[in-house]
Amino acid sequence: GLPSDKVELGRNCKIVTEVVQNGNDFTWTQHFPGGRSTTNSFTIDKEADLETMGGKKFKATVKMEGGKIVAEFPNYRHTAEIAGGKLVEISACSGVVYKRTSKKIA
Repeated sequence: GLPSDKVELGRNCKIVTEVVQNGNDFTWTQHFPGGRSTTNSFTIDKEADLETMGGKKFKATVKMEGGKIVAEFPNYRHTAEIAGGKLVEISACSGVVYKRTSKKIA
């Protein structure tokens, strides 16, 4: 659902993702080049107001499944996990799959 210019920008930019966990409460912030940031706060198994990288707002209940954080809403599924010391995120929307692997910097 993103315009092609946003897809191309996302393909080539370096995003810093900051994840803070306190029990079942998470704050997930993505810092984009140019100073723009998106922050989502949620509690596992409770509905939360969230925002996509493209700025769309939605409600979803984030769950924990086999060590992965999972957010689902119609036509979209996002998973995130720590694997091999890296943050691995997979988004699937209408048959298109996007995978981002991030290294730890701090």
